[in-house]
Amino acid sequence: MTRRFRSFAPIAVALSLVLVLAACQQGENGGGGEGGTVSLLVVFGGEELTNFESMLAPFEEETGIDVQIESNRDANAILQTRIDGGNPPDVAGLPGPGPMAQFARDGHLKQLPQEVIDILDSNYDEGWKVAGSVDGTPYGIFVKTSLKGLIWYNPQAFSDAGYEPPEDWDGLVSLVDEIADSGTPPWGIGLESGAASGWPGTDWIEDFVLRQSGPEVYDAWVNGEQAWTSPEIRAAFEAFGQWATDPIYVAGGPNAVLSTAFGNGGDCLFAEPPGCYLHHQASFMSGFFEENFPEVAAAGETYDYFMMPPIEFNAITTAGDLFGMFNDTDAAKQLMAYLVSAEAQEAWVRTGGVLSANKEVPTDAYPDDATRRAAEIMTSAETTRFDASDQMPSAMNDAFFGAILDYVQNPDNLDSILEELDGVQAEAYGE
Repeated sequence: MTRRFRSFAPIAVALSLVLVLAACQQGENGGGGEGGTVSLLVVFGGEELTNFESMLAPFEEETGIDVQIESNRDANAILQTRIDGGNPPDVAGLPGPGPMAQFARDGHLKQLPQEVIDILDSNYDEGWKVAGSVDGTPYGIFVKTSLKGLIWYNPQAFSDAGYEPPEDWDGLVSLVDEIADSGTPPWGIGLESGAASGWPGTDWIEDFVLRQSGPEVYDAWVNGEQAWTSPEIRAAFEAFGQWATDPIYVAGGPNAVLSTAFGNGGDCLFAEPPGCYLHHQASFMSGFFEENFPEVAAAGETYDYFMMPPIEFNAITTAGDLFGMFNDTDAAKQLMAYLVSAEAQEAWVRTGGVLSANKEVPTDAYPDDATRRAAEIMTSAETTRFDASDQMPSAMNDAFFGAILDYVQNPDNLDSILEELDGVQAEAYGE
């Protein structure tokens, strides 16, 4: 991939002026070095880090700013240690909107500069700005995003069995029952993810809450104003449990659901004969298919997806990698503005496996049809909501993960599980 980027929209001119003027101002203020430095802590590694560095190269060339990247898979713990020691990085990846809110309220995070807010207002759906805000003030940006609620399938296996992707919710329910009646469990589900085990199940619940009960209920739930024992949240758990806790509907039965790593939850799509026909997971799942089955995985041939259909409401859920600014230096402000620009985002998505919420990124920048379609769905959706569990306080998020595991193992205990979540909610939200 080339390390250059091309300007193709008016925002490019505006961004260039911002960068140049800010760089000049920094020089006048004695900002240090040719264009200054900015320290950046990220969790990226391997090829993802290489692609990220490639995306940053034009920024460094244009501004003279040296971006000093520290990459560590334990970046969240390192960030907290640095904050506690009074020496945070200038910019850092954040664990999620929940921890972001705590950092902001504790006075550690800096508000986004106006040039960043202007780009968000012009080129992003309002939901992304809201998800990066705390008490109405923007603090975070999403440097890359993913689309949730995708249902993956194997087109070859579908064709051989005479199945077709459904057109609506009733069609999906009918398809699931038809597959189950054939003797093959329809769904492949994996909930194991180390200390975060259970999170793939929270995605199911979030999709059901949003599609069954709508954005107002979803937002109230995220904000701690909707009881877990309410009929709406209970209905979402029951909809998930109807499939995830029944060996007729899920490959290997509930015990396999609990012990299967999330990255292997869709492996049964590639078995011969198929061990399942459907897998609910975000847009990044294609990377696991390619890694797990390098000889047979082929986009559009042996794996593809359709969106989880609307039920009562037509809406989608999303997630993303969140960055925040801990020191509001000129160099840090310039970097934050660049990261959300169409130029940076286009360079990022061209590397593959990455989606951008910036509406100015052209669809032909995506290297394959699967990510191209996902980007079109995300940027054209009528109603978009960010991953609910990621926005909840840490204690609530952790309890949600655990509740998923408890429910799959003991579905008859749903009443007590939801009551316990209500108790955590009261404490976590300070009520």
